[in-house]
Amino acid sequence: MVLMELRHFRYALAVAEELHFTRAAQRLGIAQPALSQQIRQLEEEFGTQLFHRLTRGVELTEAGRALLPYARAALAAADEGTAAVRRAAKGELGQLRIGFTGSASFNPVVSGTIGRFRDAYPEVELDLQEQVTSMLLRSLREGRIQLAFGRAADDETDGLRRIALPEESLWAALPAKHRLAGAGRIDLASLAADPFILYPRANGRLLYDAIVAACGRAGFSPRIVQEAPQMASTVNLVAAGVGVALVPASMRLLQAPSVSYVELSTPGTVASLSLVQGPDLLMTASVRNFIRCLEDAKRDHAPVEQNACSA
Repeated sequence: MVLMELRHFRYALAVAEELHFTRAAQRLGIAQPALSQQIRQLEEEFGTQLFHRLTRGVELTEAGRALLPYARAALAAADEGTAAVRRAAKGELGQLRIGFTGSASFNPVVSGTIGRFRDAYPEVELDLQEQVTSMLLRSLREGRIQLAFGRAADDETDGLRRIALPEESLWAALPAKHRLAGAGRIDLASLAADPFILYPRANGRLLYDAIVAACGRAGFSPRIVQEAPQMASTVNLVAAGVGVALVPASMRLLQAPSVSYVELSTPGTVASLSLVQGPDLLMTASVRNFIRCLEDAKRDHAPVEQNACSA
């Protein structure tokens, strides 16, 4: 078995290119006797001469010429491998697994963060997975994803790190024929008699509880006639006239011809969204880079409908 090392290839290549031991040794920064010894050792391992020793310099044997392209390829591959390792260590290569709820994909901070990251790290593969919040938290803990944009309550993220995004105001999504469709702003209490469509609490209780609590502060308990597993399906059910719904402001990007989005004047009707990180062992350089992109995106985007939230 030949037990050569990359340095043997480097030494042989230098001698082959210089055709002189002394010049090759100077180029490599080692003593000439040491270089000669290393080449002899390599030849012994191959069991054949790689160079003919001449009075002035050397010349390649057939075996030496046969070795040359492989030596160059091995050294080039080693250099490429070293560069790849260093880039991966800086989070410039590899894969990043990110989960998100359906409504999160409409949030401008979320889309802005993903866009920034793609621009800055084009060679990192983003594996984006849509799941409900409860499944996102399970996937994080089991290591199937590294980050998640979700609407998780405080006690649902024990042992996980969370970065809050700017709060969004909740808007009323009304059927186009609703008596208040097209109104400028309405008080939440004006919907007290309407049937409500809600996102299931089992899928993510933070948004569910926020909506029920907002209705409670407005003096009524919502009459829930239908639950919808995704926010997009909630809007579609509103369009079908099944009932009304409260949705994060960014969901207005989902245009449905039979739905009217109306601003709420009731204070404190907001939806929270956060980026949740998996366990520390999943804290890779790519994760840190993504979080930096998130912080930049948060600075670039004012809270969604900030004025409405503070009204």
